[in-house]
Amino acid sequence: MANNILVVGELEGGAPSPTTLELLGGAQGLAAGGAVSVMLLGAGASGAAAQAAGAAKAFVSDDAAYDTFNGEQWLTAAQSAVEQSGANVVLVAQSVVGREVGPRLASRLNTAVAMDCVSVADAGGTLQFTRPCYGGNALATYTIATSPAIATVRAKSFEPASGGGAGEVVQLAGAGASRVAVLGKEKAEATGLQIQDAKVVVSGGRGLGAPEGFQQIEALASAIGSDKAAVGASRAAVDLGCSPPSQQVGLTGKVVTPDLYIAVAISGASQHMAGCSGSKVIVAVNRDKDANIFSFAKYGIVGDWKAVVPALIEEFKKV
Repeated sequence: MANNILVVGELEGGAPSPTTLELLGGAQGLAAGGAVSVMLLGAGASGAAAQAAGAAKAFVSDDAAYDTFNGEQWLTAAQSAVEQSGANVVLVAQSVVGREVGPRLASRLNTAVAMDCVSVADAGGTLQFTRPCYGGNALATYTIATSPAIATVRAKSFEPASGGGAGEVVQLAGAGASRVAVLGKEKAEATGLQIQDAKVVVSGGRGLGAPEGFQQIEALASAIGSDKAAVGASRAAVDLGCSPPSQQVGLTGKVVTPDLYIAVAISGASQHMAGCSGSKVIVAVNRDKDANIFSFAKYGIVGDWKAVVPALIEEFKKV
């Protein structure tokens, strides 16, 4: 079955964001002969349309008022793009934009939304939306009977799109009046490789005992390579002051999908696993052989991290 798919995109540095390109890549595989289009809002949107690989048509507005996300204004633009594109599927990133626009757009169009999806797949002509449930301890798969079917999708769920950008550009109206005003923004400063982008994430938990324990976690990440590995933490470790909130992985932190996730002294609570269950390989280090983390790990090391982590550091240095 052919699907006409609209990607609600986001701009980053005047170009489609990496997650937008991933959604366009997913749309390419799901369209099955249907049309793929993208919505881009903000200064430079028309120029960015040429970089929206995989989209045949782009619905854009260069109004700089869209640069600061305002759900009410974006909602009106998204509804217009859906109606003009004839989309029966809408994909949005599981971001600040997606968390607000997805449910509100579904309500306005009298349809349904699947939030925080890790997979959208075609099963014999029917799209299936898979998302974590029970705090990340299980996966639930849904189908949506109404149209358009809307889904917010986690980063790294699809491969980025290939091919040229949008050949046709359609102008949307500028940002209209809103009942909401953004009075200010505070951006958390972070240096080095971000945990969402890292191929390897080394995370520490409450079992490290003190902030000094994270020095060994940082040393392990450094041994793997500062261009590949980043340091994460469980909420318990953040609450103890061992790591800044910007590095928290979990249901109330960040979602990561690295090739390798090394969990050191982390028990494996469902709230934490909701943030890392999409990792390709999980390696657990814990002295409790019955720790829940071993249920998710492909490889496990039962032992005191004070002995295991230095040994891992030395081995990685040899690679």
